Amino acid sequence: MAETQSKARFLDPAIVGKLHRLDLIARLVAEGFITGLHKSPYHGFSVEFAEHRQYMPGDELRYLDWKVYAKSDRYYIKQFEEETNLRAHILVDTSTSMLFQSNPAGVSKLRYAINLAASLAYMLNRQQDALGLLTFSDKIHQHIPPRSSPAHLRLIFKELEVEARRSLNRKGEEEAPRTTQIGKCLEFLADRVQRRGLVILLTDFWDHEESNVIRALKHFRHRQHEVVVFQIQDPAEADFPYREEGMFIDMESGEKLNVLPWEAAKEFKRRIEERVEFYRRNCGANHIAYERLLTSTPYDTALLRYLEKRQRLN
Repeated sequence: MAETQSKARFLDPAIVGKLHRLDLIARLVAEGFITGLHKSPYHGFSVEFAEHRQYMPGDELRYLDWKVYAKSDRYYIKQFEEETNLRAHILVDTSTSMLFQSNPAGVSKLRYAINLAASLAYMLNRQQDALGLLTFSDKIHQHIPPRSSPAHLRLIFKELEVEARRSLNRKGEEEAPRTTQIGKCLEFLADRVQRRGLVILLTDFWDHEESNVIRALKHFRHRQHEVVVFQIQDPAEADFPYREEGMFIDMESGEKLNVLPWEAAKEFKRRIEERVEFYRRNCGANHIAYERLLTSTPYDTALLRYLEKRQRLN
């Protein structure tokens, strides 16, 4: 019990957010999550999981699965391993709205997305899957095509570190605000990815052109990609805990509005829930895995939900 509680405390975003090296965060979060599983953490990660059969005399030794042997003391052949390697693309929304952080002791939506993306990248790279990265807002900021080498993983981390450093200034004061055009940026990648693979999107969906977003996600599905969506929200966006009159500022447009919270709370929460339900319903209708995450959600919970959905889809 003590070990489980310790792991849960470490995987708390507020604690993980105090670490600075992204490679260390990714390794500790991913391995801490893997340690907590009671079965193979990788089953269900690939689009087509490699089947096993018992070793027979004459089989090529290069296809032996030594990890299975270490656990079971039996020889098994992993069939078609080369054909089942996954090509994964992680898409991270880096618009200014992602910098929002209601709790100074917590993490911003962007920092949460970066830590989760790095952990997923580490896990996928460990199983030798090819991994790519796309960072975007109203335009593409960086596009790194999929590769599977350790050096490539370091390149992914380096680019995520750039965005992580930017997220430390949660108001984005060092640059012009980045607006959000998710649909346009997703179409950019959908038009360029030919081989069927996995697309993981991390965003707050703070985009008023919802129909364009769904059309772009359907574009990936039309090309037979598997799509997993994480909608990341700050707890204040879900609960609207404000009680005193104040000035609210749109982080992307700069528009200011004087708000009486006791009058605005009900309408604000209604619109937020409508947006969540819109994406949940449309993702489900198009066989897209959808998960809503608050930045207070422990990373192991987020990873487990992802894994469970991957297993159900395979």
